[in-house]
Amino acid sequence: MPLLALLLQTGSLIALAILLVAAAWQDLRTLHIANSLPLSIVGVFAVWSALGVVAGTSTVQGIALSVGCAAMLFLVATAAFAAGMMGGGDVKLAAAMALFAGPSLMLDFLLVVGIAGGVLGTVALVGVPIGPVADAEGTAVRSRLRSRLPYGPAIAAGGLWVAAVLACALK
Repeated sequence: MPLLALLLQTGSLIALAILLVAAAWQDLRTLHIANSLPLSIVGVFAVWSALGVVAGTSTVQGIALSVGCAAMLFLVATAAFAAGMMGGGDVKLAAAMALFAGPSLMLDFLLVVGIAGGVLGTVALVGVPIGPVADAEGTAVRSRLRSRLPYGPAIAAGGLWVAAVLACALK
């Protein structure tokens, strides 16, 4: 059973990666992240955690610490949302991804998100169009990005980093 649990955990990380890419793409295209994507990531975390307990790679205490880290990140990100610095979908995506990062990978996650966000911001400031060139009204997307930046791709980059580290740690 533990070998099967490890294989299913690997499948869970693949599902996580697919959901992260979908969230990044959706945010790039629409400046919106559907609630179903972070909720699906939470569901994948539940499966991944249960399988980890069965395989002996996770403990209930470790899972509780991960939930605590995600709750703290959610509170901080919610404050950023209230200040108009972050979108609601970004808050939910980051908190869902923090479940996988937990206390051991939280700093790595935030560092990669920050670097990727800096690259996105620099690209937007330079004037490179991100996403489609024009929306339905014919307005350049670049002009919309002056006040809004799709941060889902940066969160996805941090999440993919965490997924890769977790995949390498599976034995």
